[in-house]
Amino acid sequence: MDIIKDTLTFLADNVFGQVPILIGLITLVGLLLQRKRFEDTLAGALRATIGVVILFIGVEVFTGGLSSFQTVLADAMGTTPPKADNTLTDFLGAQGGTIALVITVAFLLHVLIVRIFPAARYLYLTGHLMFWISTVVVASLVTIAPGADQLTLVLCGAGFVAAYWTLQPLWMRPLMRRVMPDDRFGFAHTSSLAALVTGYAARPFGDRERHDTEKVRLPRQLSFFKDVNVSTALIISLIMLAAVAFADDQVVGKLAAEMDPKLSPWVWALLVGLRFAGGIAILLFGVRMFLAEIVPAFKGFSDKVIPGTRPALDAPTVFPVAPTAVMIGFVSSTAVFLGCLAVFAVAGWFTLAPPMIMLFFVGGAAALFGNVVAGWRGAVIGGVITGLMLAVGQAVTWGLFERTAPELATLADPDWYAIAWLLKAVDPIIGDASIWAVPVVALAATVGTLLLLGRRERRAEAAGGAASTESATESGAAPAKEAGGKN
Repeated sequence: MDIIKDTLTFLADNVFGQVPILIGLITLVGLLLQRKRFEDTLAGALRATIGVVILFIGVEVFTGGLSSFQTVLADAMGTTPPKADNTLTDFLGAQGGTIALVITVAFLLHVLIVRIFPAARYLYLTGHLMFWISTVVVASLVTIAPGADQLTLVLCGAGFVAAYWTLQPLWMRPLMRRVMPDDRFGFAHTSSLAALVTGYAARPFGDRERHDTEKVRLPRQLSFFKDVNVSTALIISLIMLAAVAFADDQVVGKLAAEMDPKLSPWVWALLVGLRFAGGIAILLFGVRMFLAEIVPAFKGFSDKVIPGTRPALDAPTVFPVAPTAVMIGFVSSTAVFLGCLAVFAVAGWFTLAPPMIMLFFVGGAAALFGNVVAGWRGAVIGGVITGLMLAVGQAVTWGLFERTAPELATLADPDWYAIAWLLKAVDPIIGDASIWAVPVVALAATVGTLLLLGRRERRAEAAGGAASTESATESGAAPAKEAGGKN
């Protein structure tokens, strides 16, 4: 039993928890299954791995700036995060092994479901979110069933997590088909709730053909804003300078000194804005590089291992489609969140902590999907919805994790809040004794959904085949009649 446990933990820590390794291995196996030449297989796997590494380097560059921005902004607005008796570090120390086992068991179960049910279609490959979703689910299960042992937490958590990984790319598929009509890959990110709400809410407000963010006409004097690198650097630098103007000099000076002790806080603010733009450029380059390898390599799995399947990938993989929409979403979501921060503080409701990284990724993703529905208006709506979801979600969910890891409410994406409150809603019914209802209901709902989707797809194929046959019959009948007349 210990050998199995150690093996599963090793896989979670060294494969599923290491996104470059996971993507590289999948690319390698996919190319081997296609019997590519050795040099092409090795080069393709390495390019995919390096592309992910470059992507994460870009993320590290601009998230470092976002962390500094978050500190300066909180100081400028005079806010401090609420105090917690329990910390995320303590929770991971106590339940880290359980979380690792949930990741591995859930992924194996997810692969099995996708293999059995063709309608499942997508294999969830966003490694770091595998960890965070598993963490949120374990924390929620510990909250509603504090007496559950590790085996119960692993199996119940894995069943629920596998169901989420299977269904989430599917409920995003209609919107993703607008972004990627060729359906090369799916969307696997915990911003899906914000994106879905945006997709429906934005429909009455515009049209992509007329209002697409990437086609907006600007006066000649402002045409430089069409370059996303230039507009990103300008916008973030201006926000940073404004934050520095209102923040405490000692706080800003300490942050600036970490970059260079001789650096002026004002120059530091400009450099943070420029580094942010540079990080985005690096991220997008990495995305293009690894997508160029993983998508065609995955055909090996699609043909020989899991027929018809496609990879479901992280949010940044769609950012190159509309980078301007991503920036609109980030700026508008940040503005709305800061407005909520001020309102909550004045009303004495809750002291919000600006989650700048989440505001960028979730706000950018929601805005991008809003753009494919209603153009720049949809992008703004996506940012507004994100800001509201993250602000309200943080305020109402902090207390939900007070016995486990309250920081999860600050680090959260919208789907985290939905999962936590969904499991909390069944707390009065479940408790320790019947916690097994969680995976049973989740997996039953997943199987039922996949059977329904499979039946619908077969009917659509049958209807399409009948229409093609009828069309062919009609086109063949007319010449025959004409030929008979001539005779």
